[in-house]
Amino acid sequence: MTKERILVVEDGEDIQELVRFHLAREGFDVETRATGEEGIAAARENPPDLVVLDLMLPGVDGLEVCRVLRGDDKTASSAIVMLTAKGEESDIVTGLELGADDYVTKPFSPRVLVARIKSVLRRRASDAADESTRLTFDGLAIDPRRHEVAIDGVPTKLTATEFRILHFLARRPGWVFTRYQIVDGAHGPDYPVTDRSIDFQMVGLRRKLGEYANLIETVRGVGYRFKD
Repeated sequence: MTKERILVVEDGEDIQELVRFHLAREGFDVETRATGEEGIAAARENPPDLVVLDLMLPGVDGLEVCRVLRGDDKTASSAIVMLTAKGEESDIVTGLELGADDYVTKPFSPRVLVARIKSVLRRRASDAADESTRLTFDGLAIDPRRHEVAIDGVPTKLTATEFRILHFLARRPGWVFTRYQIVDGAHGPDYPVTDRSIDFQMVGLRRKLGEYANLIETVRGVGYRFKD
């Protein structure tokens, strides 16, 4: 079986080696680069399954690397996990808007990073699943074909927007989405809804989900995710 390939773009030698060691120990084929320019060139030459991308890079920074990789047909399908210092909420939001799949804040636990990487790769593999597939989470059932939600077997009435938001998040458990991404995912691009209106939709949706309201988690300063 072919090993999944991971490109680590990190200028700190100690962190680079730490990440490389733990990923290699888990059986991944790991390649490392120290600058944004080198990372872009390596990804284009041999597109990886996933890129671990530091945001604070010399020269071309991580956000620009993310933008370039997402805009290149050769690398657009590679998953991206950002490494970011705590407090860089605006950079996290920007990175997610540019197409990053997840983020891990520094300082970080190597075990947590590896777990997040594995989770992203699993989600990427399953994200092509039929959008009409019925989803179940304990006592919560979401049926996109019928446009119905049931809690412990009892139908729950949601608005069309609430249903679309719930289904969008539930299809990608663990993924963090900004408010604008949720608007686009639920309604399509250029839909005339402000990002803050999503907060009001979440209040109503959580109220209707009752004891399962905690399945939708708020990620402070970033957006929302469905519990993994």
